[in-house]
Order: sequence, then C-alpha cells, then structure tokens
Amino acid sequence: MTGAAAVPAVVLASAVLHAVWNGLTHGLRDKLAGFTLISLASAGCGAVLVCLAPLPAPAAWPYIAASAALQVTYQLLLLRAYQLGDFGQMYPTARGTSPVVVAVVSTLLLGHSLAAGQALGIAVIACGLAGLALADGIPGREQLPALAAAVGTGVMIASYTLVDGSGVRVSGSDLGYVAWLFLCQGLVLPLIAGARRGRALFTALRPLWGRGLAGGLLSLLAYGLVVWAQSRGDLSTIAALRETSIVFGALIGAVVFRERLGRRRITASATVLVGIAVIQLAGGS
Repeated sequence: MTGAAAVPAVVLASAVLHAVWNGLTHGLRDKLAGFTLISLASAGCGAVLVCLAPLPAPAAWPYIAASAALQVTYQLLLLRAYQLGDFGQMYPTARGTSPVVVAVVSTLLLGHSLAAGQALGIAVIACGLAGLALADGIPGREQLPALAAAVGTGVMIASYTLVDGSGVRVSGSDLGYVAWLFLCQGLVLPLIAGARRGRALFTALRPLWGRGLAGGLLSLLAYGLVVWAQSRGDLSTIAALRETSIVFGALIGAVVFRERLGRRRITASATVLVGIAVIQLAGGS
C-alpha cells in the first residue's frame, strides 16, 4: 500500500483510538485527574522521542508553540464539556464542529484546492455529525454552557489541525515535530491541575494511574497517526475522515455507557459513512 493510499486507513484507525481514549476518560469520576495523567503520558513520551528524533527545522517552531497552546485550550474545554454534559452529546458536538471549520478556512484562507466531490462528502459528513449531536433533541437552556464548551472544543480541534497540517510540512521530520509538540503541551495541564488541587492532586491520581495512562498512550498514538497523514494528504479530507470517531463514540456510548443508540443515531451514523464513501470516490477519480 502506497503512502497516499494508506492515508485513509491510518486516519480511520486514529478515529477508533480517539473514541476509545475519550470513552476511557469520560468514564473516570475525577476527570481533571484523568486529563492530568493523559498529559503526563504525553510529556513522558515526548521526552523520550525528542532524544531519538531529528530536531525540527527552525520554521516549524512557531507552529509547535501555537499548536501546543491550542491543544492545552482544547483539553481544558473538553474537560469542562465532559464535566457538564453527557458523552453521547458532548463528544459528537465537539468533533462535529471541526471539519466544517477546517474546510472553510483551508479553502478560503490557505488556498488549498478542494474538489467538488470532496466538498460534497465533507458536507454529508457534517450533516451526519449534526444529526448525531442533536439525536436527542435541541438542547435546553441549562445545557448551553456544556454545548458552548463542546463547540469551543471543536474550534480548537480545527485550529490545531490547520496549524499542524502546515507545521509538519516545513518541519523536515514528522517524528521530531510530534515529539516536541507532545513534550511542550503535555507539561502545561499538570501544572494547572497542581495549582488548583495542590497536594490533593497526588491522592486523586493514585487510583487512576492505569486507565489514565492507557488513555494517554492511545491519545498519543491517535494523534501521531493523524500528523503522519497530514504530511501526505489533503487537510480537509483528513479532518472529515478523522471525525468518524463520532460513529465509534456513539457505539461506545451505547455498549459501554448504556446510552440509547436509537433510530436517529443509527441514521446519522450511516450518513457519516456515506460521506466517507463520497470522499473516497472523489479522491480516486
């Protein structure tokens, strides 16, 4: 399988891993402690990788700094969304916001070309994701803070997707870029958590080490796969395929968290899969 042909499979594998680590994190009672462990895993792996990978080119460092800041903001917003809302609604809302933002910005502002078929596929996926997010009805006023956090999370996902898509292409080393990004962004959230909790944080971390670090490693692998794909494929298409994690998230919600899947969620999930097929047909034409 060539590098270009492998991109869709790699992105879909990343989507599965992303849904799994989010499910692990949502299932933790102390979500701040869980996100702290994920960040520590990121920093630890980054520290190892920076010793093995070539140093990124100087042109890549502004992108690494910007992406690290955006990813910390993303973590804080996602943490807040999970504290306020249900997994079955917050996860699809957060993920579903991203592909539309990426498609618009990459086409209108960054000058990336987008075939008509690819645009149609992205639009179909966005409709399916919206259907998943709204499968239980329009959110009430009491749900607006959670929804705002989820939408803000999606905007951050779109932002660092665009930054990394440009940064990795000028880095001269995919692995070096990912390593320094993991190290830089992984240190910030533990410092924030430590400032909030003090010594009580260490007590909260002890019973969560296994699941938290497992989620962290899955998160790192999922994002590393996406960065590899971004260095070889179209950003808008990758962003849209990546959001199929919502389909896997809906299945996790139904099987693990016993959330009702229902006809609307099944239909919305099928719509996402149709959008993927449209993108693949357009890309192969």
